[in-house]
Amino acid sequence: MATVRLATPLRKFSDGKPEITAEGATLEEVIKNIDSERPGFADKVLENGEIKRFINIYVNNEDVRMGEGLKTKVGDKDVISILPAVSGG
Repeated sequence: MATVRLATPLRKFSDGKPEITAEGATLEEVIKNIDSERPGFADKVLENGEIKRFINIYVNNEDVRMGEGLKTKVGDKDVISILPAVSGG
């Protein structure tokens, strides 16, 4: 299972824990599997079947938008980080 690191705003889906594990061969499958156990999770990170504009997702520190997006392959030892974008002045 891959390790999924969640930013504080998403930890309501992990009982406050900073990390959970999830199965899936692709990032999309991992998100769907998390959502099946923790309903509402996918709605927080996806919109119309794509990663929300202000959500950043990394697999092993690589931005998935620069690669295959939701089709990014995920292995058992991979680390997925899901972070809302931060802005301000």
